[in-house]
Amino acid sequence: MTEHTRTDGLPELAEPQVLERARPRNERMAATKVECNACPILCQIAEGRTGACDRYANQGGVLIRVDPVLLLRRTVDEQRAPLVQFSGRVVQNTGQPAQDVAQAPDWDGDLLRADEVFVTGVGSSTTYPDYKPAPFIVGSQVQGVDMVTVVTEGIFSYCSLKVKIDTDRYLGPEQANVRCKGEVVGHVTTAEYGSQMLSLGGVHHLTGGSKKEGRVTLEVMEQLGNRQPMELSIDGGAQLVIQAGRPPIVNGVEEQRMRVGCGSATVGIFAKQLYGHADEVVVVDDHITGVLTEHQAGRCLDMRPSGIAMRGRKSTPGRYFQVANPGTGWGGTSIDDPLTVLDAWDARQGWPGLRLLMTSTTGEHAAWYVLDEQLVPREQPMPDAVRAVVERIGENCEPSLTTVLFLGGAGGSLRAGATENPVLLTRAIKNALVNVTCGGAPAYVWPGGGITVMVDVMRMPEHSFGTVPTPAIVAPIEFSMRRDDYAALGGHVRHVRALEDVLRTGAWHNDGAPTRRAWAPVHPANPWPLGHPPQLG
Repeated sequence: MTEHTRTDGLPELAEPQVLERARPRNERMAATKVECNACPILCQIAEGRTGACDRYANQGGVLIRVDPVLLLRRTVDEQRAPLVQFSGRVVQNTGQPAQDVAQAPDWDGDLLRADEVFVTGVGSSTTYPDYKPAPFIVGSQVQGVDMVTVVTEGIFSYCSLKVKIDTDRYLGPEQANVRCKGEVVGHVTTAEYGSQMLSLGGVHHLTGGSKKEGRVTLEVMEQLGNRQPMELSIDGGAQLVIQAGRPPIVNGVEEQRMRVGCGSATVGIFAKQLYGHADEVVVVDDHITGVLTEHQAGRCLDMRPSGIAMRGRKSTPGRYFQVANPGTGWGGTSIDDPLTVLDAWDARQGWPGLRLLMTSTTGEHAAWYVLDEQLVPREQPMPDAVRAVVERIGENCEPSLTTVLFLGGAGGSLRAGATENPVLLTRAIKNALVNVTCGGAPAYVWPGGGITVMVDVMRMPEHSFGTVPTPAIVAPIEFSMRRDDYAALGGHVRHVRALEDVLRTGAWHNDGAPTRRAWAPVHPANPWPLGHPPQLG
C-alpha cells in the first residue's frame, strides 16, 4: 500500500469534498487510515497526508478530494453567451490558493437560471470501482427540456497525445523514437502540410515497458495536457521544447512562422506579384521546390524560359522533389547556401543580367542574384519591389504554434458509471443522441467501435489532467442528453439529482458534506456544453 507525505495546505481546506468515511478494509490497516478506492492502487492514507496521486487526502479520518469541482458559468444571453466577470480563487492539488481566475458569483439556487451552470468532470472524482454510478448525474432543464449530464473523471490507460508542430524544420525521420529523460515516450508520425507530427504516450509506453518508461510517459502526457512545457529529443533528429499554444523551440531556436505553402504553392500564389520584377524565382522546400518559369503559373504569364538547371527529381513542370536532404536550413532542407540546389545554367536559354530570386517557403531566407557574363549567379542587394513580395510571403505565414490533442479510449469500464448496459451509451453517442465533452470542451468522437474521443487541450480548463500511479491519465468527461434518452439507454435514473441539489450537497457519495467549488468562464471558442436540445436528438 502507498502512503504519501504531501500535506501542503490540508489543514486549511474549507468545505472539502468528502468521498467516504474511514473504513479499514482489513485488520492490518491502522484504524486511523483511510483506504482510497479512486483507482486500483488502493492507497492507505494516514491523517493529514495525500495518496500517491496527490488528488485525495485524509482529513480527520475522512477521505477528501483535494481539488475543487470545476463549474462553468454563462450569462442569460444564450445567443452569444458572453462571459461573466468573476472574482475568486482556484485551489490546486496542493490545497494552496493558486492564482486569481475568472470566477462566477456563487449560484443563488434560482432554478430559472440553472441552465447557466455546467458541472464539469474536472475535480469530480472517478467511478472506480467501476460498478459505481458516476459521481455526478445532473438533472437540469434547457429551454424547457429535461436534460441529464453524467459527469466523471475517467482513468485512461488507452490514451495518447497527438502533437502538431508548425515548422518546416526537420525534426527526425518518420517512425523515429521520441524520448524524454532517455525513455521512449512516442514516435514521429506522418508530416502534414507545414507541420511535423508526433504521437506521444499510448498504452504500450504507459504499461508495456519498464516502470521508468511508464512514469516518464505519464509525466509527459500530464504536463503537456496541462499546457506545461516539456523537453523532448528525437532519435537521429532535433531537440525540442514544446508547449500547447506556444511556439516550438527546435535545437534552441524558437520557431516563428508556419509556411504559407509548399514551394510550388508559393510560386503559384505570388507569381503575378513577382512578374516583371524577377526573371526567375526558386522557392526552396524540402518537399516540393518550385521554379517559376517552368511552373504553370509562369507559363500562363508567358515568361521566357531562364535555362535554370535544378538538382533533385523532377515531378511535373516547375516542381522538384528531393533537391536537398531534410534539415533545419532553407525551407526545411539541410542547406545554408541556396545555390547548392542548382546545376550549371543552360547557356542556350540563360543570359547575362538575368534576375534570380531564391526564397524559402516562409520568406525567412531570401537572396537576390544577377547572372554575370559566364552565367554565374552573383548576389546583389535585393530591390525594394522584390523585398516587398518576400515580406508578403512572410505576412501570409501563420504564427508557428504547438497544438496538443488528447486522444482517449472511453469505450471501456467508465461507461458503467452512466448505464448498466454500456453498449447502449456507445450507440446513443454514435446516433448523436449524446453530446460528449471533456471539461466542457467539445470532443470529436471517432467513427467505428467504442468511444474514442479527441479534444484540444487549449479548449479545456487549466489543470484538467491528473494521474494515478497505475500508471494512467485522469481526464474529465461528460455525457449530456435528454432525460428520456438517458432512461432508454438504461441509465442510473435513480441517481439523477437536480442541479440545485448537486451544488448544495456535492457528489452522491460524499455523505452530505458540501462540495468545494471553483468557477470558470466558458472558453470563447466553445459552444455551451448542453447546447440547444433539438441538436442532440
